[in-house]
Amino acid sequence: MRFDPRISMVTLGVADVAASTAFYEKLGFVKSSASQEAVSFFRLKGTLLGLFGRAALAADATVEDTKPGFSGVTLAHNLASEAEVDAAFAHALSCGATPVKKPEKVFWGGYSGYFADPDGHLWEVAYNPFMANDEDGFMQLPE
Repeated sequence: MRFDPRISMVTLGVADVAASTAFYEKLGFVKSSASQEAVSFFRLKGTLLGLFGRAALAADATVEDTKPGFSGVTLAHNLASEAEVDAAFAHALSCGATPVKKPEKVFWGGYSGYFADPDGHLWEVAYNPFMANDEDGFMQLPE
């Protein structure tokens, strides 16, 4: 069998599933009817986002639930302009996100900022002038 790389779903371990679900709903994510008290699912363009109790997620993976900190992972939402980045960042803050880095021009030639969700998961909102988004908002890589 040939491995066909893709990300089907990103699951975030959270301290309080209900509170994190409310945060993501404020951001504009629409919760799926497949959600339950212990887990929330959101359909995104091309993938899914899951919210699951942090301790339960660690137990499921058979790893220690270590103290939260920088995990080496960020989630990104690429947008079509600097103005859209500013608007998305402001919207996230109005929903309860914590500002980490205000949007600004960055060393690689784009424009980006970071906010954290209630559990500290980092989200980057960015405009990359070298990689356009398609008509559905998906970032396109050159061949």
